[in-house]
Amino acid sequence: MNARVLRTELRRSAAAWPGITVLAGSLAVFLLIDGIWWNGTAGWTAQWTTMAMWTRYLLAFWLPLVVGTGAVYGLRESRSRMTELLVTTPLPAWRRAALPAGATALATAAGFGLLVLVGGVQVALGPTDYAPPGWLPISLVALLALVAGAVFGMGVARTLPHVLTPPALMVGVLALTNLLRPRTEDLVPSGSAPNRLTLLSPVVPDPREMLLTLSGPVHLGQTLWLLGLLGTGFALLSATTRRARLLAVVPALAGAALALPVLPAEARDSYVVDKAAAALVCEGPVCVTRANRDRLDELAARGTEALSVLRGLLGDRAPHTVREDNGLRALGDVRELSDDVVLVDFDERLFTDAEGEALTRALISQGLAPSCHANNDREGAGSSDVAVQSIAVSWALHDPQLRPLVAKGTGAYEQRTWADADTAWQKLTAAPPDEQRSRIGELRAHAFSCAPGDPLLLLQGKASR
Repeated sequence: MNARVLRTELRRSAAAWPGITVLAGSLAVFLLIDGIWWNGTAGWTAQWTTMAMWTRYLLAFWLPLVVGTGAVYGLRESRSRMTELLVTTPLPAWRRAALPAGATALATAAGFGLLVLVGGVQVALGPTDYAPPGWLPISLVALLALVAGAVFGMGVARTLPHVLTPPALMVGVLALTNLLRPRTEDLVPSGSAPNRLTLLSPVVPDPREMLLTLSGPVHLGQTLWLLGLLGTGFALLSATTRRARLLAVVPALAGAALALPVLPAEARDSYVVDKAAAALVCEGPVCVTRANRDRLDELAARGTEALSVLRGLLGDRAPHTVREDNGLRALGDVRELSDDVVLVDFDERLFTDAEGEALTRALISQGLAPSCHANNDREGAGSSDVAVQSIAVSWALHDPQLRPLVAKGTGAYEQRTWADADTAWQKLTAAPPDEQRSRIGELRAHAFSCAPGDPLLLLQGKASR
């Protein structure tokens, strides 16, 4: 197979369409839609690992299309009614199959490779300086999955040359990938099927934690399975007898037999914490994860200022350190708080884009009235928590009036909440200084206890119900 023949095949056949589908479709999703993949520390251009995971996530959409497009390409001989003629040629069947399979594999790999290149350039030009080597196997397995899917579709269509074969394959792969797709709500993603069967699908859930990555056994097991699937696809594409077609399933069966014992039986062994990314880097009493090292300088300056303010207000009960929260939680879980530490989560709306004075105020609010529930793009603690924190930090900095930490919402609930907050602020500042300190102390104790109740009532001098 020389370069001229390969060029002709790519130009005059459907071989290039799987790669075009992956590249154009992915860029349309990422660049034209303002989705969750642009937000937070797990955005697709925020870190190398999350970039690779987001491209793997899109396999849920493109893998069925790639398999179906490969099947359309595999019907070429039957549509042109040249099957019998080609069988009589002296060229071995596997060599005849190598040209379309190689052209499809090359185009698919090029399309996905360009997608990864676009994402990688944006990550490299971004603020992060953390470049773990573990992102590369994530992308290589995705590339292998697309190539194997395209060749498998070609082989099945060559064996079952019917106009309904491509749509049937697309629907089947789509249903299977969605059935096996893990859920992101858990501490670590897990599916409804047994974990080993779930991992036979290369699709991953949308990443919500930048510290989570796939383990080595997952890479190895999926590689073995996909190589077997690729082998079956090529064997079906080059088979000329019924016996050869029956034997073509052996590579896939062998790949599955080798992969299943290697793949982890439990979800907690599939998605593991990148210990190097989660390691803390400190400047004085302020620490961030290695992955967010670029945020340390600003946070250290503002953190020291916030700790000084809190020390003046709380004395010996004040927190001594500021630390990025590197613990893992399931969606909706209560975070673990400590009154000795000001926890920072850069996915929180208070910290996402906070700089300068806004960052100082956010840190003081977390030291006085931290929220037990996250307030980010995936889960919201509600405007009442932000209102309470706004009152606490405005009181701490002796503001003449209540200054919201974030913009007030325009909905009926937000307006009612901020109206209650204004009432609580007026009653708090009207009380004697000792009473004000007492109410703030009760608010802080209530916040760290994560007990139910309305903290705005505490600020008004009433019992929380």
